[in-house]
Amino acid sequence: MILVMDVGNTNIKIAIFNKNKQFASWRISSKINRTADELGITLMDLCKSIGINLVDIEGVIISSVLPNLNYTIEHSIKHYVGKTPLWVDCNLNTGLAIKYDRPENLGADRICTAACVYHNYGGPSIVVDFGTATTFGVISENGEFIGGAIAPGLKTAQEAMVAAGSKLPKFELVLPKKVVGTNTMDNMRSGILYGFRNLTKGIVEQIKEETGYHNAKVIATGGLGEHIIEDSWVDVYDRALSIKGLKIIYDLNREDNK
Repeated sequence: MILVMDVGNTNIKIAIFNKNKQFASWRISSKINRTADELGITLMDLCKSIGINLVDIEGVIISSVLPNLNYTIEHSIKHYVGKTPLWVDCNLNTGLAIKYDRPENLGADRICTAACVYHNYGGPSIVVDFGTATTFGVISENGEFIGGAIAPGLKTAQEAMVAAGSKLPKFELVLPKKVVGTNTMDNMRSGILYGFRNLTKGIVEQIKEETGYHNAKVIATGGLGEHIIEDSWVDVYDRALSIKGLKIIYDLNREDNK
């Protein structure tokens, strides 16, 4: 069994794979002050809840955008799982050719989602990830990650707007039926959700125009995406792209494949 972990700014996504089948998955918060023991015991309890012992884990792969947590996570994995984790970066075999000015600066999460998209859907393709930030990645027909764009995330924009406006109340991210709201709450929902719908759709359209990839598949991921994606411009919505990408990269870098 393989343990995969996607360490994001808000959550850590964890999954167990038995061969090529995802056996279970969980999310825990990305607490900077979490100790190695806290993480190890949490992993132990999660696995125990589905009848798995940590000694059954044969390999671990991790992507992280939180360097401050990496030492704690590695220490926890080594102590509780007894394995040295594989960390995703541009130097691993990802199945992609990363055509980035400085490949080492490309986020591990973006590498994982791009690897999954190219492996499962081919290219040219565009991956849109609705997380703490909204990221766009472009993959050529030859499996080259050629770049993309980064915009604020939905929740990040929501929190910033409430924090900056002394009279603006907190509100849920629920799409109003109309753009023109008749109360402050719907005005805010409309501005954020319809605004992000048009932002993401507009960037995708501009990417297609600029690259000439007019028939590129558009694959969306990230939990917040379900609020605003439309079938008219998104071909597939898959919340588990990063987790699946981690397993793909693990398999490409197994010792018995070298």
